Amino acid sequence: MQISALVVGATGIAGRGVSQELVDRGADVLGLSRKAEGLTKGVTHVAADLLDAEDVNKAVLGLTPTHVYFTTWSRQANEEENIRVNAGMVRTLLNALSRAGRVQHVALVTGLKHYLGPFDAYVKSGTLPLTPVREEQPRLDIPNFYYSQEDEVYEAAKRDGFTWSIHRPHTIIGKAIGNAMNMGSTLAAYASICKETGRRFKFPGSAAQWNGLSDMTDTRILAKQLVWASTNGLAKNGAYNITNGDIFRWSWMWPRIAKWFGVASEGFAGQIAPLEAEMASDAEIWRAMASKYGLVEADLWRVASPWHTDLDLSRPIEVMTDMAASRRLGFSAFQSTEDAFHDLFTTLRQDKVIP
Repeated sequence: MQISALVVGATGIAGRGVSQELVDRGADVLGLSRKAEGLTKGVTHVAADLLDAEDVNKAVLGLTPTHVYFTTWSRQANEEENIRVNAGMVRTLLNALSRAGRVQHVALVTGLKHYLGPFDAYVKSGTLPLTPVREEQPRLDIPNFYYSQEDEVYEAAKRDGFTWSIHRPHTIIGKAIGNAMNMGSTLAAYASICKETGRRFKFPGSAAQWNGLSDMTDTRILAKQLVWASTNGLAKNGAYNITNGDIFRWSWMWPRIAKWFGVASEGFAGQIAPLEAEMASDAEIWRAMASKYGLVEADLWRVASPWHTDLDLSRPIEVMTDMAASRRLGFSAFQSTEDAFHDLFTTLRQDKVIP
């Protein structure tokens, strides 16, 4: 590919995915992150803290990327701070790159909280979105840092003349140590602890999630859509949902994950049983497992993020994603969600992240 790409958040779950896709397709790839640990092979590291405008200005000085893939965020204590910090990171980066005047396209990764509201806000309000969620649905009348990030991209695009695309995945599956939203690695760590201790692999979520339909997004599918939208003239200046293309019920998927790990599963037991509470005392167990099996990460909370898995699995409605917008324009990539889980678990085991 004859593009110069800058992947922002290159060591995260989405950033690693798009970095690999770009490298595989021959692009020149720069990866911006605070540390190089976890960077995809073939990517040139750009060290910068997006919370420090002066640091970002220095880091990108002399760089002339044509395509920018913004895949990171920073979790804050409340939505007001989420907006201030995360919109600020987008603004800081695009202002810094504006000086070179070479950016042709900016792709921003957000997610289904565009429709559901920030984390569990839609549950508290009692207002449930229509599903399947579609790109045509209007913004919710509540503060949301995704909206603020989008607005920063739109304003910079008007100023600098680049095209843009917005990508809204649903629960990304992929490898990234230290990622704040990582259901795949969280379930792998939980199942591994269950196997080590003889505990049952208990479903932590709601009846609606156990019985209802759902979908997910493999980081490889997200990566393909990011590159497709950023290099296809028909797809530019659009917002796109992105999932694997299949649907499932957790009542079907949960025991299949348990079988992969060789543990006994337990389904919905009449009430939500948060995984964060279930795993609260497991840090020392994991540390002992890391020593016993030679695992690369002894800190359980860099492998697992049960708080986020709880938010996904405790929803009071089934959540499905309509992908007609990109399908109409020719995006046809597909990935089995069960295979996505199995591929991730195999990779985590091979890389000694789990035993």
